[in-house]
Amino acid sequence: MSHIEIERKFLIAKLPDNPALKKIKIRQGYVAREGGNSVRIREKSGLYILSIKAPAEGEISRHELEYEIGKEEGEILFSLAQGGLIEKVREIHEYEGHIWEVDIFEGANQGLITAEVELKSEDEKIIFPEWIGPEVSHLRKFYNSYLSQNPFQTWGVTYDALRGRLSSS
Repeated sequence: MSHIEIERKFLIAKLPDNPALKKIKIRQGYVAREGGNSVRIREKSGLYILSIKAPAEGEISRHELEYEIGKEEGEILFSLAQGGLIEKVREIHEYEGHIWEVDIFEGANQGLITAEVELKSEDEKIIFPEWIGPEVSHLRKFYNSYLSQNPFQTWGVTYDALRGRLSSS
């Protein structure tokens, strides 16, 4: 089993027309961050998951280790989280053989919407849905760990203006 996560992240031009295969409410916080490494606690669908992420070879690859833990341990880690919590609803969509995760942020990041697709290799070919906007995979400001300390609502830009700026660059 590989512990490498390879994903590309995008803003979206519009929400998908087709209904989501699944919707998941997610809450997450960061217990530690340093040098590109992060330790995260996430609650989704009543499960608590401890994740450790670190840079790996390649431009969009990361080591990712995940462990399910109990609610009591999870809540302790949430109480130790640095910065604000990330709150979002994740919609799962399938398109041309790939699973797309559309994150609709709430709370301090309300207004931001991203889509991620996991890949088997960095050069894997994908067909983009018509609702995909500019790619932001290489921009750290769109990492959830960054958003927990620098929420979207403090950026001083609307989502449409941000998407337009990134589309033209």
